[in-house]
Amino acid sequence: MAEELKKADLLEGAEKNPENLLVVKNLKKYFPIKSSFFKMTVGNVKAVDGVSFTIKRGTTMGLVGESGCGKSTIGRTILRLQGKTEGEVYFNGKDLFALSKEELRKERPNIQIIFQDPYSSLSPRLPVGEIIGEAVREHGIVPPEEFDDYITRVMEACGLPEYAKGRYPHEFSGGQRQRICIARALALNPDFILCDEPVSALDVSIQAQIINLLRNLQKEFGLTYLFISHDLSVVEHISDTVGVMYLGNMVEFAETEALFKKPLHPYTEALFSAIPVPDPDFKMNRIILEGSIPSPANPPKGCKFHTRCRKCMEICKYAEPAFKEVEEGHFVACHLYNTEEENRIAERLCEEAKKNEALNKEAKAKK
Repeated sequence: MAEELKKADLLEGAEKNPENLLVVKNLKKYFPIKSSFFKMTVGNVKAVDGVSFTIKRGTTMGLVGESGCGKSTIGRTILRLQGKTEGEVYFNGKDLFALSKEELRKERPNIQIIFQDPYSSLSPRLPVGEIIGEAVREHGIVPPEEFDDYITRVMEACGLPEYAKGRYPHEFSGGQRQRICIARALALNPDFILCDEPVSALDVSIQAQIINLLRNLQKEFGLTYLFISHDLSVVEHISDTVGVMYLGNMVEFAETEALFKKPLHPYTEALFSAIPVPDPDFKMNRIILEGSIPSPANPPKGCKFHTRCRKCMEICKYAEPAFKEVEEGHFVACHLYNTEEENRIAERLCEEAKKNEALNKEAKAKK
């Protein structure tokens, strides 16, 4: 039953709900590992390994987790900047991976991205006005005679002066360059913007300005965000819902208030215990995760987090937990919240796995 629950479509029919702008179902992205001599595929790096979630129109979903857990890979796969291995991505009810090149090109203005590094993502050879307006001209967003005024309005909305049009990216500070990146995305009048750690390269005061700008633009233009970040305090401030990633899987998903008030997964608890508190007299109950993140090319059996989990049980080592709704709108993948029936089946899977391991050891010993 644990396997059946894991494979069940928790979001069945979600793409037909007009409230949902983006629906991701069981998304997987594997990168092949090639042998050095014959270039044969000898394994896969499971960067994203079966992730599902929805984002409602006009809301922000935060995506958090350690480096290498697959956050940015999810974002780039959703935007079809790279192919998928398995799964479905629905945008406005359309399956993005079923679109032809021409259909995808028409849809491109509606799905934009703000990159992490505002300097390397801007062409040093183009002035700011051309950087912002290049795609506007290409997709025919406005008539040629309105082009200049349109770019000015977009720049003003993002806090950039009109005289910046003729200047180049190297003439601006980090915060101003990130505003240019935001203006470039906003100029295409998108419905959805992927924010891939847009404030991680900025100092704290500038981070606040960029976050406030993103929130104001969301209210003014009805934008929908997927906000990827390491900074939990920033995610709490800007997000309506939050997903927690670990080693290619989503281990917890809930509304921001519910998640920060009562995290259910041991990994989420450990992450939240590291959030600094601006009070020198407050004693933090920091949860230290021992060991390092396992390799996504050879993840552990059962629950991928069991090698570092302080609440690890025997079944965690052999049976993979189902990602299920524990409370209303609160999803978690952990055996701590199994029903009695799920525990019985997980224990049976555990016993079968142990027997198989014993048989394999005997077979190797005989050889």
